[in-house]
Amino acid sequence: MTDSLHLLSSLDGRYADMTAPLCGHFSEFAFLRDRVRVELDFLAALSKISLIRPLTSSESAQLKSINTKFSIADAESIQAHERETRHDVKAIEYFLQDKFQDTTLKDLLPWIHFGLTSEDVNNVAQAIALRHSRDGIFLPALDALINSLCEFARQTRALPMLARTHGQFAVPTTLGKEFAVAIARLKSARDEIAAHRFEAKLTGAVGNFNALQSAAPQIDWLAFSKDFIAQYDLTPNLITTQILPYDNWIRYFDALRMANSILIDFSQDIWRYISDGILKQAVVQGEVGSSTMPQKVNPIDFENAEGNLGVANSLFTHYAQKLTVSRLQRDLSDSTVRRTFGTALGHMLVAWINFQHGLKRIAADEDRIKAELNSHWEVIAEGAQTILRSVGKPDAYESLKQQTRGRVLTESDYTVWCEAIDVDDETRRRLQSLSPASYIGLAIQLTDQVIAR
Repeated sequence: MTDSLHLLSSLDGRYADMTAPLCGHFSEFAFLRDRVRVELDFLAALSKISLIRPLTSSESAQLKSINTKFSIADAESIQAHERETRHDVKAIEYFLQDKFQDTTLKDLLPWIHFGLTSEDVNNVAQAIALRHSRDGIFLPALDALINSLCEFARQTRALPMLARTHGQFAVPTTLGKEFAVAIARLKSARDEIAAHRFEAKLTGAVGNFNALQSAAPQIDWLAFSKDFIAQYDLTPNLITTQILPYDNWIRYFDALRMANSILIDFSQDIWRYISDGILKQAVVQGEVGSSTMPQKVNPIDFENAEGNLGVANSLFTHYAQKLTVSRLQRDLSDSTVRRTFGTALGHMLVAWINFQHGLKRIAADEDRIKAELNSHWEVIAEGAQTILRSVGKPDAYESLKQQTRGRVLTESDYTVWCEAIDVDDETRRRLQSLSPASYIGLAIQLTDQVIAR
C-alpha cells in the first residue's frame, strides 16, 4: 500500500518527510542496490588481479551502469528470484547472471560471487550505508542542532538565573551556561561519532578464505581483502567467523546512544524550564495546545524528541546485547536485527529534527527570571559564608545556616544582616557586593569557551 494512512510504521507514514533521506541508505531497495554494487566491484577486482580476463572499457562501463541505473524493476526482479530461492544474496547472483546472459560478459558468469559467502556482500553493503548516512545525514543534522544551541547560549550567556539542585533553589548561574553544558557534552559525542572508522570483512564462509585459497592459491588473498574493503573507505577486519564481529558497529551505535542520552537529559531540562517560566514558547497562529484548554502552549517538540530518542536508544541497546552474541560461526537471528538499523536511525533523526524545531520557538522570559532572582537573596548564602571563611570566621557556615535554611530572604533582610555582622570594613564591603544577579562566578567565560571550541 502506498497510502501513507495505512502504513504500519510512523517513520514511513507520519514522519515520512523527515525520514525520507534515510531511504537512500536503509530501504530494501537501497540494500539490494548496494549489494549489487559490491558483487560488481568484486568482479572488477578479480579482473584487476588477472584472475579473470581483462574487462574492455565498454564492459567496465556496463558494470558501472548496472549499479548506477539500478531500478525498481531490477529490485523486483531480484525479489522474484528470492521468492523461489528464499535466499536474498543468491537471488542477486541470479539477477546478475540474467544481466550478463546476452552480453560479452556471459563468459564471466562462473565468476559472479566467486569464493564468497553471503555475509561478505551483506556486511560491506551495510557498512557503506552506515558510513554514508553518518557523513551525509547525521553529522550535518547534529552540527545544525549544536549550532542552534550555541546561538541560544551566545544570546543568553550573561543572563543570570536561579539554578536548582535537588529541585530546590541553589545558587545563580546563567541561562547560557546551562545550555553550554549540554553543548560541551554534545560536541564530545559528535567528535566520537565523526571519528569512527567502520569495519567490514571479506574472509569467506568461516573467515579463513577457504574457497578462494583452494581455487587460486597464487593470489595474496589477505592483501586482496584489505584493498577491496579499503576502496570503500572502510577498515578491513581479517579475523572473523562467517560474520564480521559487530563490536565495531556497536561502538558507533553506542556513540549515537550517548548523544541521544544527552539530548534526552536536556529535553527534560528544557521541559522544566518551560514549566517554571524560565523559557517561553512562541505562540503560532492557528495552532492548538489542547482539545479542551484553549490557553495551552505545550512543549510538544521536546516531548516528541524525548520519546523518539528513547525508542532509538532501546534499539541501540538491543544491538549491543544481541549482535555481540552468535551461536558458533553464526546464526541468522543477526540478519533480521540488522534490517532494523534504519528504524533506529529514523527515530533518532525525527528526534533531532524536532528538538531543533523546538529550539526555534523558545526564548528566555527575562522579566520572570529577574523577578525570581530578586525574590531569593538566600541563594547567595554560599558566597557569603565562603567570604567569612576566608577571613577566619570558624562559625561562618553555621551562622548562615541559621539565617537562611528553609527561609526566603529579601534584599532588605540581607542588607540588615551585612550591617549587623562583626567583620572589618573590607569584608563587609565584599559581602555587600554580593547579589543574586552578580553571583554567577565564571559562567560567562565558561560559556564563551564552549561556544568558541
